[in-house]
Amino acid sequence: MKFAVAAVAALLVAAPAVAEQLPAKRIFESPDISGPRARGVKLSPDGKAVTYIKTRADDLTVSDLWIADVAGGAPRLLLDGKLLAPTDRELSEAEKARRERAGVATRGVVDYAWDKQGRLILAPVEGDLWVYDLATKQARQLTRTPADEIDAKVSPKGGYVSFVRDDNLYITPAGGGAERALTEGGTELKSWGTAEFIAQEEMDRSTGYWWSPDDKAVAIAFVDQTGVDIVERPEVNATGARVVPQRYPRPGRPNAVVELHVQPLAGPRVKVDLGENPDIYLARVAWAKDGRTLYVQRQTRDQKRLDLLAVDPATGKGRVILSETSPHWVDLTDDFRPLADGTFLWSSERSGYRHLYLYAADGRLIRQITRGDWPVHEIEGVDETARAVIFSAFRETPGERRIWRVSYSSPAEPKPVTSAGGWWTVTVADKGGAFAGTYEDPKTPPQTALYRADGQRVRWIEENALKDGHPYWPYVDRLRTPSFGTIKAADGSDLWWSLRTPPGFDPAKKYPVIVQVYGGPSGPRVASNWHTPEDQILLDAGYILFRLDNRGVGYRSVAFKTAIDRRLGQLEVDDQIAGANHLKSLPYVDGARIGVTGWSYGGYMTLLMLTAPDSPFKAGVSGAPVTDWKLYDTHYTERFMGTPADNAQGYAATEVVSRLPRLKPDSLLLVHGMADDNVTFDHSTRVLFALQAAGTPFETMVYPGLRHRGGWTPANRMHRALMTRDFFDRKLKAGD
Repeated sequence: MKFAVAAVAALLVAAPAVAEQLPAKRIFESPDISGPRARGVKLSPDGKAVTYIKTRADDLTVSDLWIADVAGGAPRLLLDGKLLAPTDRELSEAEKARRERAGVATRGVVDYAWDKQGRLILAPVEGDLWVYDLATKQARQLTRTPADEIDAKVSPKGGYVSFVRDDNLYITPAGGGAERALTEGGTELKSWGTAEFIAQEEMDRSTGYWWSPDDKAVAIAFVDQTGVDIVERPEVNATGARVVPQRYPRPGRPNAVVELHVQPLAGPRVKVDLGENPDIYLARVAWAKDGRTLYVQRQTRDQKRLDLLAVDPATGKGRVILSETSPHWVDLTDDFRPLADGTFLWSSERSGYRHLYLYAADGRLIRQITRGDWPVHEIEGVDETARAVIFSAFRETPGERRIWRVSYSSPAEPKPVTSAGGWWTVTVADKGGAFAGTYEDPKTPPQTALYRADGQRVRWIEENALKDGHPYWPYVDRLRTPSFGTIKAADGSDLWWSLRTPPGFDPAKKYPVIVQVYGGPSGPRVASNWHTPEDQILLDAGYILFRLDNRGVGYRSVAFKTAIDRRLGQLEVDDQIAGANHLKSLPYVDGARIGVTGWSYGGYMTLLMLTAPDSPFKAGVSGAPVTDWKLYDTHYTERFMGTPADNAQGYAATEVVSRLPRLKPDSLLLVHGMADDNVTFDHSTRVLFALQAAGTPFETMVYPGLRHRGGWTPANRMHRALMTRDFFDRKLKAGD
């Protein structure tokens, strides 16, 4: 794959005088320093309006629902999150967990759904449900109960609103009326209609029920967690502490047992036959357009096989019509798209790159749609009238995510429908191929507009232009455009990197560098997008910021991402050290002052990089690190490592504590939230204990009440950012 690399020579030109430094406090104050941004963008079913969620200008912790008409006119507020949200309501653990999994950081309107007819919008607000009627332009509260209504949906024909309450699935007429329980007897351990922890956290499946397209039946998951081990994790808050007995499936240990049932609204419930082996993953569920077939994706426990089952909803009996296999693992996607004519779209990595395929209803391959030495990212939408599929892909330069369109009936070279040079996210209309698109790049904050199917802009939704009056405008001269390049891994693979220099950069001087690492199997971190303004704190402090996508990162070839199979934390560290050696070769880098920081897998990588033999890293800030893969969850860990029983050597090689004797004194700041239910706090306490026992000086900061993603307010985000800067100032700038 070839791409244009920005001329590194451009870095060697001294920058002109720059604007006043961006005050760190301003980054975390209202209004958002990055400007007004549209999130959760959706097109109305009739294509006449676009809705989206936006944080309030006067309070970054609250979000509202807005609408913009395609025909023009100013966007207008539909649901005021501050007005509707009670301030004293304590959310249930189930809702807290859902928000944690989804990364929701605000209250108010945090999610919503249109009905398929475009008559109403359903929005959960702090545990209760609200409905906005487009005809009357009025909002009404649909539920008012002590318990939370979670995972609320409007049925496809708009007749019902459904939700889970107290581990049972309920429906109520959308126009008002008595609610009805479709299941009974649900408990926290044996629940109906909810996605189990592992599905939400690792499988990108946040729901546990699926409406048929005719409103006549619902496919419902039943989750039995009684066999899952209890992990007693502490939850330390500012005003007290408790021990939470969390059902947490660790590698090699039992998962939840998940069944699937079809519940007609008028008739007896039918159990779906998922096969003889109960130790599988219910990966995805979808209905055919005519409602006559229920499609189920079933993944084996070792994740080396993914089956697509076609199920008769009347009997629950199904047959495997398609299977994907791999000697490494088969990734889950949302690329299965049933079409009105009975065919379906599917993506596969069988060629060495992820590409799109068209299949007949019986699983017979009709044709391959895309091909080449580049990967499809994901299907974004389908225009069935034009028989075209709209997809995103990283086809050109590093980190440029672009939208493409190709016919699935007579495939040809895909055509780009969005511009190059940055990062696109889109929501495609159900019909016609029009889309709401958000574009960003290193000097363009996220801008959202409505586009025709050919990519022509119809109207702005949130232009968010970086000009006079924008919150960032007074500091725009401090923005630093990354330079991109590649180095070679030991196996000859190209490793993409990006580098940003501080404002006022002088190529005749030498600068300390902070490597911002994630390193785990995921999307690229070397990206042509709008970087978090928090990075400006480190840039303004005089640091060069460097990122490198090591082997194992996704959206490249299969060979590139599976190189880490059964040996996490080994090749990734080798590649990051190669990146540090590249930095040392640059004349403006002080090779003795290279630091590293990361969160989650990045926190794990930080510890590994600091404790590598002859580590080139002087200091590091490790946030919420995994320290022993035996303590993490099944679906993620076993995908890459197998189980401890079948890969004991691999698990031993990836463990952190045994490496700590190589940690340089006073080189580590360890950070963790004290209510983390994902990377539980015992990952860090093992490191704390080992370093204390060895008498190795280090620093630590813990945050009461905070989870892995959720609960981080502007105040404690600012505290963490300033603490990180202060630590690196003391470790990398001593003697300046």
